[in-house]
Formats: sequence, structure tokens, C-alpha cells
Amino acid sequence: MKFLSDDSLDEGPESMVAIGDKKVSRRDFMKFCTAMAAVLALPETFAGTIAEAIEKKQRPYVVWLEFQDCAGDSESMLRASKPTISQIVLDVISLDYHETIMAPSGKQAEKSLMDVVKNQKGKYIAIVEGAIPLKDGGVYCCIGGRTALDIAKEVCGNAAFTINVGSCSCWGGIASANPNPTGAVGVGEAVPGITYVNLPGCPMNVENVTATIVHYLTFGNLPVLDSRHRPYFAHGKTVHENCERRAHYDAGQFVRQWGDEGHRQGWCLYEMGCKGPVAHFNCPSVRWNGATSWPVQGGHGCIACASDHNWDVAYPFYGRLPKVPGFGIESTADKIGAGLAAATAAGLLVHGIGRAISPKKDKEEGGE
Repeated sequence: MKFLSDDSLDEGPESMVAIGDKKVSRRDFMKFCTAMAAVLALPETFAGTIAEAIEKKQRPYVVWLEFQDCAGDSESMLRASKPTISQIVLDVISLDYHETIMAPSGKQAEKSLMDVVKNQKGKYIAIVEGAIPLKDGGVYCCIGGRTALDIAKEVCGNAAFTINVGSCSCWGGIASANPNPTGAVGVGEAVPGITYVNLPGCPMNVENVTATIVHYLTFGNLPVLDSRHRPYFAHGKTVHENCERRAHYDAGQFVRQWGDEGHRQGWCLYEMGCKGPVAHFNCPSVRWNGATSWPVQGGHGCIACASDHNWDVAYPFYGRLPKVPGFGIESTADKIGAGLAAATAAGLLVHGIGRAISPKKDKEEGGE
């Protein structure tokens, strides 16, 4: 990739970025780099550093594995808009294997995978979607005559690092929900000792996948991770902190019933079971579908889909959060007003509610 003309952002042949045999608008390229800086929680001035890294470094080889999954994360990837999936595949990475979207099939497809594993050992990025079953030798998920566990050990074990996309590959997801008949687990548990990043969610947000890879290309290492191997730029704050309904929470304006006046007015969904105060995800800032909306904006409470084993620990999804010691939310939700808003907000801003959520919280967030 050759980076051309730093003088202006004017459209024209002199302000284009050449990528192989094709060119893209410098304006669009810099918009992408600026967007990546924002997702990574970096100052806008880092856009130039990101641009230079993408310009000079070879696109990394990437192989995408699918195991016990619903393909929701692949669907999320295909709906990428900033950049589009074609821009990601053609400009940012070299996607050499993905069962769902690749042209080859059968033995040819498996050859594509093994060529990367053998020829790019220690250099390629493995992306895993879906849980890995361990029960009965892993027979509940087989591809090309091999178990998911066997494939993951070889592919992830020889990768520079692995990105686990979606809650299933991070810690088993819905496949591991009680009673977990196939013994499904996340990649980190199935293949201990590998270097990996968890990008949970049901599904994950593709902006976070792209940003993780861009961070690696720019700085030569992975972003800072929390105790659950999630990058802080995507999971360092609670949904509640950046929620556009937060002001209604502070004002004591809660939806009491689906479709009531408060619901129509966009009031806080805490009373309807929203898990935003204890869920760590950047949904409010990156959003979905071209950054047009996200579940809470659409009127549905957060179900903590990026939290450890949310299908069990955050259930019932429409049940109000249990009493949180220290802040009296349970007793004041019906009458919280301006006088209590400041204290409540201050407590939440230091994640006090997240840390006091009880043993259930420790299981959900790994004691974060």
C-alpha cells in the first residue's frame, strides 16, 4: 500500500491512497483511521500514526474458524460499514480462510487453511467463532473429519495470537448454558497457554475486531486487556456510564411497563431488567448497523451479552437487578430525585455498583 499526497483532503487524483492495483479516496482512508483512533480511545492525532502503519506494513494473514456457533459473528462482520467488509478483506487483512464466505470448499478449503498454518507459522492471526465441545472427545463438532478441539489446538497454537469473537468462543456462550450437554467451553479454556483476546458479545461488534487488528499493526502488540482478556477500549466502562438514557436514571424517570408513557419518551429501562449498570461494553459509543442504533436506544434493556456466562448469571433478562449494597437503588428507584442523583451517579462512575453486585457479579465479570 502506498500513501499519497499529505497536502490536502481535496478529492482528486492527487489525493488518493494506492492499495495494490486500486486506489481509494484519501478522505475515506483518513476517516477510517480517525474512526479507529476513536474506537481505540486514542486522541484524534493518532490517526496519522495508524495511517502510516497500515500504509507500510503487510496485511496480516487471517484465518477464521467456526465451531459451535450460529454464525451471528460472521453476520456482524459482513455488515461492517466503517470500513465495509470488502475494505477490511481487501485493505486491512488478508482473509485466507472462512468457511462461510470463501469460494473453495471441501479439500481445497482445508488446503487453504493448512497452507497458512504451515507457511505463516507464528505470523498469522486466528479468529475463532463458536464454542468448543469437550465431552465425549469433542465429537459434537467436527469439520473435515477432525474435532473442533483438534483444529483449534493446531491453528490457534501456531498463530501469532487468537481473537475470540462472540461470547460462545470467549466462554462457551449459549452453547454452555446450564446444563451444557456437550461440555462446551471457550477457546482459552480449551487450548490453554495460547495468546488470545476475547471480544465477547452476542454477537461481537465488528468495529472492535477491526480496531484490535489495527492496534496490532500500529503498535506491534495487543491492546491492554482486563482480567477476562477483553480489551479495555471496548470493555473498560459500563454500558450505564455512556447510555443516552442515563439522565432519566439520574432524574428517577423509569419505564414501568412496556409501551407506557415513559417507554415512549425514552426513559431509563433499569426497572425493566436492564443490566447496563453491571455490563461492560462500548455499545453506546460504537453502536450497530452503521452506528445508527443499539438495543437500549431501540427500547430494549441490556442483557449483558458481553459478560461471562450471561445466559445464566444475567437471567431473567427482564428481572430487575438484585439489591446492590451501599447505594440503596432498590429502595430509591421509585423516588430517586435530584438530591439523590449526584450521590448515585458518583457511585456508579467509580464502578461501585459493579463491584458490589454480590457473588453473582464475581462470576459474571470475573471479579473485575
